[in-house]
Amino acid sequence: MTGEFSPIAKEDPMKSLLLLTASGPLLILTSHESLRDQKLLEVLKHKGIGKFVAFEVPLSLAKERYGGHFQAAESNLHETDDLRILDFNGQRVFQLFRFDELGSPILQEQP
Repeated sequence: MTGEFSPIAKEDPMKSLLLLTASGPLLILTSHESLRDQKLLEVLKHKGIGKFVAFEVPLSLAKERYGGHFQAAESNLHETDDLRILDFNGQRVFQLFRFDELGSPILQEQP
């Protein structure tokens, strides 16, 4: 893995990430502080996502673009269930966010 979340994003306990996976883009919400968190990596791997490129999406931007859908997903995020898929429609995700709005790419590959 090459990177972490930006220091600015650590101010909010929630993270929004765009994952580019073999099966397509996903936008997720998580309460984990870092993609280096083994529990988060295990959850992703359990869901069949062991290799991906991730970009942090500013939380305020995700809230703005997804509105009520974001609020519904965020309100259901708990410590015992700390990952929510906000959007699995790759075309919509790519239309809603420009690359210059995203953080630096984070590469992850698990055996």
